[in-house]
Amino acid sequence: MGLPETGSSDQAATEGLQQLGYKQEMTRSRGLAHILFMTLAIMAVPYGLAAPIATSLVAGGPAVMIWGWILVAVLTQTLALSLAEICSKYPTSAGAYYWCYRLASPQRRLVISWINGWLTMVGVWTIALSVTFGTAQLVVAGAGIYLPNWVATPWQTYLIFLAVTAVACFFCLFLNRLLPSIDILCAIWTALGIIVILICLSSKAAAGRHSAAYALGQYDASASGWTPGWSFFIGLLPVSYTFSAIGMVASMAEEVHNPSHILPQAITWSIPIGAIWGIIFLLPITFTLPDVATLISVSSGQPVGVMFTLAMGSQGGGFGLWFIIFGIGMFCAISISCAASRATWAFARDKALPLHTYFSHVNTRLDDVPVNAYILSTAIQVLLGLIYLGSSAAFNAFVGVAVMCLGASYAMPVAISLLNGRKDVHDAPFSLGKWGNVVNAIAVLWIMFAIVLFSMPAVIPVTQSSMNYASVVFVGFGLFSAVWYMIDGRHHYTGPPVPEVTEMKQTPSEGGSTDE
Repeated sequence: MGLPETGSSDQAATEGLQQLGYKQEMTRSRGLAHILFMTLAIMAVPYGLAAPIATSLVAGGPAVMIWGWILVAVLTQTLALSLAEICSKYPTSAGAYYWCYRLASPQRRLVISWINGWLTMVGVWTIALSVTFGTAQLVVAGAGIYLPNWVATPWQTYLIFLAVTAVACFFCLFLNRLLPSIDILCAIWTALGIIVILICLSSKAAAGRHSAAYALGQYDASASGWTPGWSFFIGLLPVSYTFSAIGMVASMAEEVHNPSHILPQAITWSIPIGAIWGIIFLLPITFTLPDVATLISVSSGQPVGVMFTLAMGSQGGGFGLWFIIFGIGMFCAISISCAASRATWAFARDKALPLHTYFSHVNTRLDDVPVNAYILSTAIQVLLGLIYLGSSAAFNAFVGVAVMCLGASYAMPVAISLLNGRKDVHDAPFSLGKWGNVVNAIAVLWIMFAIVLFSMPAVIPVTQSSMNYASVVFVGFGLFSAVWYMIDGRHHYTGPPVPEVTEMKQTPSEGGSTDE
């Protein structure tokens, strides 16, 4: 695309943003390839499937991994299409809580927007935390390849987590201009990595090869304790986790050329591309899977390193495949931390966070990075990570909470639009047309089911270490947002700007200040 055309689309995007009530503060530097690859980087298919693979193995094994992946990909596609439609009409970094405000009735939109905004905040903070901490646990698994008797203490794991977080901070704060190129590099790394894993596992298969009947149909739910039928759905947890953050790129809307057209394409195309990557990644694993009992008995609870080592027949081979997954985890940590900071900045811009003026500040000397919002997002993750020192079970609940909060925040505007007869999106640039009602309904029902699913323990009978505290933490954050609304929110939060207000003032709503 030539520079004049880009400049023209950026000018139109800036004017469109003003009509939504905001002024342009970020630099538009991302085209379709950049934002699509960022979506795929956040999805991080091989990492998302490998890091929690123990749950899939316990819940049933190969059949759950393959068919569960296909099922959830199809269901998530309906959500992606639904979000893309709304996003195309309201392309702002405020995302879902802005959509709720514009779609809900005037009597309820303020509270609904507040609730959605806090669901989004908790969701993006905890999903980013799950990636950075999960990558730290992956490092422990990699070390276990050469040090099988070493068991990392909680403090050691936490320090590795801080190191992963520091690397992500460096890239996001000081190399913001390079992040679009880094997302492209991530896509290349992921695609080549999947091919390398496919070739290596298929050619080596040191732990033995399985028949197609085993690789596609082996199902043993005895380790989970659940009934076979329900155990299959418990095995969907890793798959749902992989797809949970598909809407986070909406927070990058104000850094995208022509967002009304590019963002919907990125959101919708990321699912089929990710689904294909997932199938290519999973099939060689299920065809060469080592003994499942050995994998689920790994002391760290993270069997990826052991799985690859046994399948390759050597520590070096196992470490090489592990390193591919680790690299994807690091790329994901960078991209998801960036998106989380933009969501935090947008919420502060609308005066919904304490010290909102400070956290809505944009630093122009660092290529228009919302530094203060990024530091806030990271600081919250670092503090929440301390919970791991007291209880790994309680900490692991944050993975479930992230999926529940993000899912609820995505489903709310879709449900509101559906209840309104979809009259507000009939003129959206990306329209679902006559299929809108069906697609929206499936998306909402799927999220409702997923929220119930993520409240369940992976194994029964439940012990203190296997208890799923996700629902408790989810309700806890909900109570906190309600209390904070009564204490402060109702006095300062007036909701996102709307065109009527903007026209009366003849200026965009106040955004964060910028460095000169």
